[in-house]
Amino acid sequence: MSLSPEIINKLSAIVGQHFVFTDDETRNHYGHDETEDYVFPPSVVVKPANAFEISDILKLANDYKIPTTPIGARTGLSGGALSIYQGIGLSMERLSSILEIDEKNLQVTVEPAVITQVLREAVAEKGLFYPVDPSSQGSCWIGGNVAENSGGARALKYGVTKDYVLNLEVVLPNGEIIWTGANTLKNSTGYNLTQLMVGSEGTLGVITKIVLKLLPKNTHNVLMLVPFYQSSQACEAVSAIFRAGIIPSALEFMERDAIDWTLKFNDTISVTVKDEVQAHLLIEVDGNYPEILMQEAERILGVVEQFKIDEVLFADTEDEKNALWKMRRSVAEAVKSNSIYKEEDTVVPRYELPKLLAGIKSIGSKYGFQSVCYGHAGDGNLHVNIIKGTMSDENWKINVPKGIREIFELTVGLKGTLSGEHGIGFVQKNFMDIAFSKVHLELMERIKYVFDPNNILNPGKIFPDEI
Repeated sequence: MSLSPEIINKLSAIVGQHFVFTDDETRNHYGHDETEDYVFPPSVVVKPANAFEISDILKLANDYKIPTTPIGARTGLSGGALSIYQGIGLSMERLSSILEIDEKNLQVTVEPAVITQVLREAVAEKGLFYPVDPSSQGSCWIGGNVAENSGGARALKYGVTKDYVLNLEVVLPNGEIIWTGANTLKNSTGYNLTQLMVGSEGTLGVITKIVLKLLPKNTHNVLMLVPFYQSSQACEAVSAIFRAGIIPSALEFMERDAIDWTLKFNDTISVTVKDEVQAHLLIEVDGNYPEILMQEAERILGVVEQFKIDEVLFADTEDEKNALWKMRRSVAEAVKSNSIYKEEDTVVPRYELPKLLAGIKSIGSKYGFQSVCYGHAGDGNLHVNIIKGTMSDENWKINVPKGIREIFELTVGLKGTLSGEHGIGFVQKNFMDIAFSKVHLELMERIKYVFDPNNILNPGKIFPDEI
């Protein structure tokens, strides 16, 4: 949709003409994220400075029924920030301050455009720890993490974003500004609006301030890379480690292609992988007492030695640890550079991982596509990269969606669900009927209507085209 000069002038009056953009270059830049090759430019990009300006923008959008899409760092993988109905692209980039680090209460208040790694490093300087660490932590923003309920490598021990959000300042679609809760660790006062906002993917309100819980910083960790001759056994070992009474701080799975492509993509990483090795587990334990960590590492070693493995690599120095984490965090980028692909974000109870992996490979054989799997195995979260390779455009368009549907049906059949941390957004919305009944979806739509009766805020996301 095109916006009239009158609307553009009203937006300029709210934020200043230097923060309103209608040129094609800017619109295209803000019209994509990391979701495949989709580009949906908004009609105009607006860059407000605070909640009050956002309030005035949403009041205007409501008056004129203009679709408005909150846009963060654009690192998402589900198309949540795509302006699929054009309208206003609401860039949050100017709200980028860490407002307060409360050392007495172990809390931090931030604006949504703070980079996750910047926040983690800032609180670490105070001896504090924010555990949520998505692979894109060096570029993603806290606001997007809240909107998608992001996880990361350490979610299995420490939890995901929702476990750290105490309170939110939110601009509702009608322009009202509210705080959703209280800055307390316990809160049984009415409906939990804070947690309703977490994971709502920008469809219920625009988050402008975030209060997060922090933890004391751990001082030590042990990191090991375990090579397996069979991918299925690597998956089996995940549950076995927990059943042995150990909770690692991270437990990551990478199958062979993921590692090979990553090593080719980034030649600064030096890891030797024998031909027979089909998968790796990257396992970390952390705490404050090195002797206890070494005991836990030895117990983990005793578990994995029950499977067919090659020599376990212990990272002895910070440089070695950083190299192994760099390898893991580079996988998605390496896959993307290698081929056109689609990424699914399946999650199942961790004991079901071997069945999920085997099923994915079987479905790939059925429909003629290759898959590369990796992810946060410790919490059952497996990222499935479906590779186009030499597939014809017709097969890619027709057969792959059938295969994806079967993968999701398998996942839900294993008591899992469609997304562990990437969200539903635009690309997964038409698979929601697999995870939810018509009653579930209608309840969600009613919640959306209560917040946003004119459906202006991030429309076309989460809900299937037909219910």
